Amino acid sequence: MKIEKTVNIFNRRARFEYEILEEYEAGMVLTGTEIKSLRSSKASITESFCQFIDGELYIINMMIDEYKLGTFYNHKTKRERKLLLHKKELQKLEKKLKDAGNTVIPLKLYINDRGKAKVLIALGRGKKLFDKRESIKDRENKRNLDRILKKS
Repeated sequence: MKIEKTVNIFNRRARFEYEILEEYEAGMVLTGTEIKSLRSSKASITESFCQFIDGELYIINMMIDEYKLGTFYNHKTKRERKLLLHKKELQKLEKKLKDAGNTVIPLKLYINDRGKAKVLIALGRGKKLFDKRESIKDRENKRNLDRILKKS
């Protein structure tokens, strides 16, 4: 088992699918085997989203693989995990979620300098098809410009 110092797990589709309005850094409530599995980069946030349940924010559908050396103390791979934010931030997010089309999505899962698991979440609005086409066009133009600059 190789345990890395820095763990960065990204949700690459989030910026393509959603227009990002605001970003927040949130802590997570994890069990012992979850953090061990997370430190060995065995997690995925591509299909996950955040939802308010009884006034608290939870990340749903995030997958953290079972810890190989764990016994009957192992965790469920997909379960609701509570996110930790300040009360004012939670109230602000809940208020903005009531607007039509807004959602909270995780962008990045990482372990900070102090060894705590953090999630970078964002308030986003779903993009329309023409917005996605525009994003693809901008990305290709930037790539072509970089190629031209590299050649000269």
